[in-house]
Amino acid sequence: MKTELWQRVEASGINRALLPPPAGSIDLIIQQLESINPIPRPLSGDRLPNLLGNWQLIYASNGTAVTRNLAPIFQIGEGIQIKQVRQKLVAGCPRKITVFNSALLDLPLLGELQLQASGIWTWGEDERDAQVTFDTFSLQATKLFGLENARFPELKIPVWELLRKQALWTTSYLDAELRIGRGATGNLFVFRCEFPEKTT
Repeated sequence: MKTELWQRVEASGINRALLPPPAGSIDLIIQQLESINPIPRPLSGDRLPNLLGNWQLIYASNGTAVTRNLAPIFQIGEGIQIKQVRQKLVAGCPRKITVFNSALLDLPLLGELQLQASGIWTWGEDERDAQVTFDTFSLQATKLFGLENARFPELKIPVWELLRKQALWTTSYLDAELRIGRGATGNLFVFRCEFPEKTT
């Protein structure tokens, strides 16, 4: 099933795989994998190391917060390309994980734009679901006009504590090379480990 999932996602191309609308056949494979999840409690102490590290987002059933907002631009055909969307998970205090979500966009003639959101996962007795809160957003333009070392300074935008919102995140499948997550509305997200030698 994982091989078929890789093949279907690669056939779609990254821009189509990370933009709405959803591709039903891919969702069916994901649901089958969820039903045989080998690590049902990924947030438990002994399983947490399998969750941590660098992951590349390869599929989103209804896009992401970034790509949904950019969808009209992509449809116009301006040549903007998604180069990669990544997530880094780092262990913090007990029952906390620091998360860094980043997207790298290729802007025709202008260069690359790096977007990042950083926040925290927290959880209680349920070792499958986490509450996610983002506290900082940043953006940086790089490779301006195709020049490797040309870049703007990084712009960081903190989120005031009163304006921070929590969202539910469920890790519904996890193994050494694949992770599936579900957002609060049931959107599916498929991540591939950037270091597949990691073992369970």
